[in-house]
Amino acid sequence: MLKKYEIMSEQVNLIRTVMAKSVVNKYLNRTNLTHYSELSRLIGCEAFVKHENHNPTGSFKIRGALNFFHHMSREELEAGILVATRGNHGLAMAWAGQWFNVPCTVVVPEGNNPEINRTIESYKAEVIVHGEDFYDAQSYCEELVDTAGYYYVQQGNEPEILNGLATMGLEIMEDLPEVDTIICPIGGGAGCASILKTARAFRPEIEIIGVEPQNVPSFYQSWKKGEIVTLDEAHTVADGLAARSVFHLPYVILKDAINDVVLLTEDEIMEGVRLALTATHNLAECAGAVSLMAAYKIKERLQGKKVVMIMSGGNINMDALQAIIKE
Repeated sequence: MLKKYEIMSEQVNLIRTVMAKSVVNKYLNRTNLTHYSELSRLIGCEAFVKHENHNPTGSFKIRGALNFFHHMSREELEAGILVATRGNHGLAMAWAGQWFNVPCTVVVPEGNNPEINRTIESYKAEVIVHGEDFYDAQSYCEELVDTAGYYYVQQGNEPEILNGLATMGLEIMEDLPEVDTIICPIGGGAGCASILKTARAFRPEIEIIGVEPQNVPSFYQSWKKGEIVTLDEAHTVADGLAARSVFHLPYVILKDAINDVVLLTEDEIMEGVRLALTATHNLAECAGAVSLMAAYKIKERLQGKKVVMIMSGGNINMDALQAIIKE
């Protein structure tokens, strides 16, 4: 099965990313790549943060959603699209769907962030609650496709979504071509894989480091084992990284090319949110702050380097934020 995705990975490339940039730029402002002196002092490097939390839906996912819709025909999307999400992917597809006049149905697991659910509905999408976690929501989507005829968007396995996400990496390389290391969260793997593809096209020696929760090391275990591993459960405060398995397309891109993966405890993930607040004055969701905490955790090996950390999103619910701040 992986052979199919290895061939598909060739569709994720610099030329198509440059084309995607012209699409994304019609709808989004360029996000800031900001140098922070306090973060630099704490880590001992030249620390830069790529602020994907500043996008309209609060995360990097909107880049891929816009490029996806741009490349799809009206016939393919006639019955509407179907997505599974814990939040950011559903927000992105619903928001972009409004621009392209495509109906969107979003399946979320039970206990999902109610603020996220309400926002998705405000974008005129239908929300269905089903299953214990993201993996269950995905499985239910596959059932619905058979009965309702939706186009099911598997976010990590759509090449044009990855090319859209890769515009994030393109902006980094334009703003800081001498960057030594990029640190990126890994959930399903699409964001990190797309950045790797773009950055290595400009700078083959660049170091790409992923970050996962220690509780949900789905890519890490797959990377170490040499085949995709599906975990039995995915419980972490970092909702956006609660993936029991990595998507196939990102896996084939990352498996032989990523330099390292840092695993963070739940306490370290929450400390990352506090670090983002104090050192950058930005609100990051738990998944969006892990790159900062990972850099701090491995600071000895980053000394003197130019390091970019991806703040992938800022969609954190109020209860979680209050609990993290109280700590």
